[in-house]
Amino acid sequence: MPDQSASDGSESSPAPPEGAAFRIVDLVLDEHTVVRRSPDVEHERKVAIFDLLEENVFAPVGSDGGPYVLHLAIEDNRLVFDIRLESTEPHGKVLLSLTPFRRIVKDYFMICESYYDAIKTAAPAQIEAIDMGRRGLHNEGSELLKERLAGKIDMDFDTARRLFTLICVLHIKG
Repeated sequence: MPDQSASDGSESSPAPPEGAAFRIVDLVLDEHTVVRRSPDVEHERKVAIFDLLEENVFAPVGSDGGPYVLHLAIEDNRLVFDIRLESTEPHGKVLLSLTPFRRIVKDYFMICESYYDAIKTAAPAQIEAIDMGRRGLHNEGSELLKERLAGKIDMDFDTARRLFTLICVLHIKG
């Protein structure tokens, strides 16, 4: 699989292949810029990684299959998907501009902060309303990720959701 950069073309991709060969078996977050995170964010990171490794569909276009080890990083205002085989052999990189994600990540951080504050003191109806907004933004970010990766990496929606969570975690600077 060659290195690929995102295009703005709206290509429709077929359903991602399923099976042991088209999945992530390990994930490495490049966290060298992270100083520390809140316990809530750390919990979200751990859950996202656990759930991702338990169940995912991840199929780089043109690949004969993995399983894959994904190194996820932010470099020079780009999201880097450094895909390796389980043997750690490089398999390809996909680079995405972070610009289309900036607004949604910012909004998602704001609503998450409101949610974490609300669960301490707010009424259940208020917490539920904030949580619905949080899930809606999360879904929007996941759809944007799938759209930006179309023609480069096929994945199911749950995989995109978990990866979007990790992209948000990478945005947190200490």
